Amino acid sequence: MPKRTDLPKSPVDEATALARFIAPDLASILLTHYADSDTLDTLRPGEADLDTVTAVNKAVATAMAKRSVEIFVQRADRAVFRRWMDGREDTPFNRRRWIDRGKLLRGAPALRLLGLPVPAAPPPVKYPVIPGPMANRLIAAFDAEDGTAFEALAQGLIGAGRDDMLNLAVRKMSDQHGEEAGAELEAELRAAAAGGRFGPAGWAEIVTLPVALPSGDPPDAATIGDSFVTSGFLEESMEIRFLPGWRSPEALAELSPSSLRRVLLDLVAGIEPRDLPPGDTDDLARNGFGLLIGLQLDWDIPVWDQIAADGLPEVPDEDAPETPEEARRAALLDAWRGAMFDTHDGCVPLSLVPPTDVDAEIADFLDEAAEQSNAIDEIRAFVAMVRREAGTDDIVGQAEITGDRLELTLYTEAGRFMDSLTLTPDRMAGSPEETLQLIATLVRVVKDAPGR
Repeated sequence: MPKRTDLPKSPVDEATALARFIAPDLASILLTHYADSDTLDTLRPGEADLDTVTAVNKAVATAMAKRSVEIFVQRADRAVFRRWMDGREDTPFNRRRWIDRGKLLRGAPALRLLGLPVPAAPPPVKYPVIPGPMANRLIAAFDAEDGTAFEALAQGLIGAGRDDMLNLAVRKMSDQHGEEAGAELEAELRAAAAGGRFGPAGWAEIVTLPVALPSGDPPDAATIGDSFVTSGFLEESMEIRFLPGWRSPEALAELSPSSLRRVLLDLVAGIEPRDLPPGDTDDLARNGFGLLIGLQLDWDIPVWDQIAADGLPEVPDEDAPETPEEARRAALLDAWRGAMFDTHDGCVPLSLVPPTDVDAEIADFLDEAAEQSNAIDEIRAFVAMVRREAGTDDIVGQAEITGDRLELTLYTEAGRFMDSLTLTPDRMAGSPEETLQLIATLVRVVKDAPGR
């Protein structure tokens, strides 16, 4: 007798079919494990019974793991869940969004909690001693624009610490296609090294915050980093953990891909990176820029309960107009930058960028300042001239804005008058206030003339 095909599917069958269908669009999935019926009823009142939820979790994890989707599992905790819900509207949507960031399981522990067998770990890849053939394979994947093959090979070589193969590939690319092509390959390798499937959220990457430092002693890096994180303009799914000290842009630029990967792993482990120690603050102040180095964790892990109820979230439209929430965060960021300038003697935080974009971000900042007016050259030359005349004495600037004019007077720190410069609108980099911000990157600006 043929089987009937018009019978309703069980919840497990429906979940399995959905998991298979959406798996190609996912890199990871988060399932919630319920230890008992009371916990299930607290988080999902009246929605399902414990046996069904447990069976669905196992079926979904099995289907997705076969398709290389990483499985995350959180143990439902009533107390933690209630604290998270406090202040949020009690809706099914909000209930399904809960993620216990501090206790996620992944890999073997996650599968064991679901009652699934743990597959044997694949053996480590053994690369040949001679670097030439692998360097050629890397170049071929890069030339073919095969992103999947290039990413897999690059990640394997970076993880194995084979800078010899990576460096050889860059040299060969430069010889075959020119220096620009070699630099492009090197940038791609450094970008691959700075991020990966590490950390408690399943994805972690190095981020940097370049800061134009004022003359004199740099402000406290930890204070600026903490205020950045707590100012309210980060997305809820983004977590950033800054290192406490300043780092040098030049030192970061000199790191090989394998060194960058070690920095990432040290950040994930919560320790000071051995390959990127704090920079000398005097040297950073002289060069004008310091870096805050941070670990960014992406907690935007797809939650199975949300997908089962509402489907996959829509991919954001990059060309869509700015949303009110995006405008709110942008305004908070501008306000924070202004507060940093006022509080820390004119320091100017730039944009949060990956390590590969630091030099371009600093260059854009300097170019933008220069494009506003040719006054930058006049101001820089004026400050440099006074520094030469002051000899070993440090200098400070006192600025006074009168209408549309700005008068800059330079003194030694001991109070000796050196020279003054009056700038009219046609000789300023923007408004008097914007020009003053620029001046503060060249010389320490004080409210009152020293000694008065």
